[in-house]
Amino acid sequence: MKPWICILLITGAGGVGGLLNALMSDNGFALPTRVKGIWCPGALWNVFVGGVAAVTSWALYGSGAGIDLAATTATQREQISLRLGALAGALIIGIAGSKWLTNEVDKSLLKQSVVAAAKKSLSPEQCAELENCGSPREILKAVAGA
Repeated sequence: MKPWICILLITGAGGVGGLLNALMSDNGFALPTRVKGIWCPGALWNVFVGGVAAVTSWALYGSGAGIDLAATTATQREQISLRLGALAGALIIGIAGSKWLTNEVDKSLLKQSVVAAAKKSLSPEQCAELENCGSPREILKAVAGA
């Protein structure tokens, strides 16, 4: 198998993992946007980060680590095989890599929520409303609008 086909398959599996992470998160399939000055990458960036994380992991630690891209013929290069386990691992790495991105954005949203809440005197009803918010994005919108 040609190395570029392996790279595309691994990247695709990681991208699917990123898409799964986007759908599992509270935001769903959202497009990139800014919320109160904080960049929220959305599902498309989750797919991109998942693909990059998967191919990087495969190239460093998987069977892709032994591929010599400079070799011009198959006889100079070892026979490349791509096993199902490598694709499954790429899917998991794609989920984990894009989950890291989602967690970093959520952390920024929650920090901004704390700053906004500290500037206001919230009533007990408003505090109770914050407990019912599902995602950090909703919390920030509730605090900033409160």
